[in-house]
Amino acid sequence: MKIAVLGAGAGGAASVVELVAGGHEVTLWARSTATLVPFEAVGGILYEGVLGEGLAVPAAITSSLVGAIRDCDAAVVALPTLSHGYIAESLAAFGWPEDRPVILNPGHTGGALEFDTAFRLHREVAPPVAEFSTLTYVARKYAPDSVTVTGRAKSVRVGALPGGGVALELAIHLFPGACPVDDVLAADLANVNMVLHPPASVLGAAWVEAKGGDFTFYVEGMTPGVARVMKGLDEERQAVARAFGHELPNLVEEMQRIGTVEAGVTDTEDFRAAIAGGEANSRIRAPDSFDHRYYHEDFGHGLLPFLELARIAGVETPVAAALFALAGSMTGTDYRAKGRTAAAMGIEGFDKARLLERVRGA
Repeated sequence: MKIAVLGAGAGGAASVVELVAGGHEVTLWARSTATLVPFEAVGGILYEGVLGEGLAVPAAITSSLVGAIRDCDAAVVALPTLSHGYIAESLAAFGWPEDRPVILNPGHTGGALEFDTAFRLHREVAPPVAEFSTLTYVARKYAPDSVTVTGRAKSVRVGALPGGGVALELAIHLFPGACPVDDVLAADLANVNMVLHPPASVLGAAWVEAKGGDFTFYVEGMTPGVARVMKGLDEERQAVARAFGHELPNLVEEMQRIGTVEAGVTDTEDFRAAIAGGEANSRIRAPDSFDHRYYHEDFGHGLLPFLELARIAGVETPVAAALFALAGSMTGTDYRAKGRTAAAMGIEGFDKARLLERVRGA
């Protein structure tokens, strides 16, 4: 297949590695030419880790979106969730066919809803869209021309909006470990980053500023107090999911499914020990400042849409609300201003019945 991978960060680079290895003709796109120059210099993407070692050579590397999507069979969007609205509008403006599938890897919380809504600002019919709950890799770009993949998801939930069956089937075909769910809410509310990042990002803020990220986020930053707040937030997530008819496992159990908590962990209620003991995340450094995706992404595009879904579900979420308010005050950022609001997801004014109809069809 001809696949456009949109995004040249760690997730996009890892996706290229896997798709090229699978025999697909891949075009890598990024808006920033500076991001692409190191890849062009080595003729592809150098990689190491659980996907092996070598050089993955895509068919093309380009900063032209029109050129990247020309004649492609599908697009894999591996961009920060802040970019979903922008890329949806851009694809609509540049003539993306309404029958051509789009896969958000990841969509996190509300990604498919926002993509569909933004696309329809320019075109009457949106393409089939599927979204993963979280990225299918644990990956980092420690050098501009390479990607280190320390984890590959064993099982990640993927859902599609009504009419998106072809996108769902393709996601399952392209990415081993894809686990289909009944609707996008089941994927949205399985977003582990929404629970994993905000507590430590708020409670460890002084250390982030003082140390400039010089500590391990999932080990040194995972103190008993952080873990207790995380567990409270996770219980709220499960309650909201339950209100929409989904019985989801707790955070540790979900991370075990993905592979970022070790399979041998038996006490899944001990968040601190289970998360700190995960090999895939063990060496990942903390944010070096508040200008980091753990703040930009996981509050405005993680907790915010979660709070919107909780309101529609009629479930109280005091821990999530407190973390969201503290993050905005602490960083001086209005995460709602450019965040994934109910309006951005096209569900403003919805009640629970109407939202369920939206994600499941009539």
